[in-house]
Amino acid sequence: MLRWVLPENIQDALPPEAAKLEDLRRRLLDAFRVHGYQLVAPPLVEYLDSLLTGAGQDLNLKTFKLVDQLSGRTLGVRADITPQVARIDAHLLNRKGVARLCYCGSVAHALPANLTASREPLQLGAELYGHAGLEADAEVIRLLADSLQLAGIQASRVDLSHVGLFSALVRLGGLDKVQEETLFDCLQAKDVPSLRELVVDLPEALRPALLALPTLYGGVEVLARARQVLPQDAEVLGALDELETLSCQLAGLPISFDLADLRGYHYHSGVVFAAYGGNSPVALALGGRYDSVGRAFGRARPATGFSLDLRELAAQAADPVLPGAILVPADQAAGAREEIARLRAAGEVVIVELPGHAGTWREAGCDRQLVLRSGTWLLEPLQGE
Repeated sequence: MLRWVLPENIQDALPPEAAKLEDLRRRLLDAFRVHGYQLVAPPLVEYLDSLLTGAGQDLNLKTFKLVDQLSGRTLGVRADITPQVARIDAHLLNRKGVARLCYCGSVAHALPANLTASREPLQLGAELYGHAGLEADAEVIRLLADSLQLAGIQASRVDLSHVGLFSALVRLGGLDKVQEETLFDCLQAKDVPSLRELVVDLPEALRPALLALPTLYGGVEVLARARQVLPQDAEVLGALDELETLSCQLAGLPISFDLADLRGYHYHSGVVFAAYGGNSPVALALGGRYDSVGRAFGRARPATGFSLDLRELAAQAADPVLPGAILVPADQAAGAREEIARLRAAGEVVIVELPGHAGTWREAGCDRQLVLRSGTWLLEPLQGE
């Protein structure tokens, strides 16, 4: 095997892509900042038991594990930054009121999320702690829509769901863990034939509700249908009420519903959402309420937020139009120091020529050159390349 070949689903970011990623990262984090979200930077590795606290089996399977040579304990390479931010809120900031936090950093996945997904996503997200009301969920969903807009992507739809619906059906049916996980897998895959086989041995009153879940997707009319076909249980009705109220608070956004969408079921505790846009067949951003994670860290805190892979977002966003670099001839560099400093302070990229590389400066990004004409420094199109 060639030594320079990278592992599957791992890739370099070459200059144009890296510049695009950095441009998006800066603009999105600046947008989060003016909304009151403060930047945190958790470590790439932690002790495994801390990294997976409250995160569920899904994250455990994604996490690379290794042994710490100093302590002998098992470390994990983070596969999701959100639990780390929850730990920071619970035990380092320890604020009594609302905390708004944001982050951006690489994570590593032992397996890709899908056939084309990177195993090293660049995860960017925003989290809101300390407010249990739907106002917090509405805020982060609007921030998500604004983030897509800032990247030049119009959200085509934002699907809402609620993990309380499935958990209520599991409770009403008295299902054991094996039955729960099997049903969960079927619903996630929307495998209706297998679902029909699985519900045969379940309580008769529960069968129509479980079979109906994969069909409950679409506009606001889905909630009315759900009230007719799902059990008249307080938890079920409460979840539907929350979804209806939230959709009203999000008027103006392309809100839809997919009540069988259970991504993050082992992690989330209430409303969940997925945003779609551009030409991507998969969701560009995922999020929801995860109050149980704070409880797992020993400090119960309401929490909601979203995250996205900046690589996936950049692939859907238009390439930024960036000015080329300015080449300064080597024999004029000494006399042009003040002008070079002025141009760089104005944001221009200025490259001082190194001898022996004539004819190669366009590939370095140069499209103009600095020349001295009658005692005045001028910018002219690059010649002779």
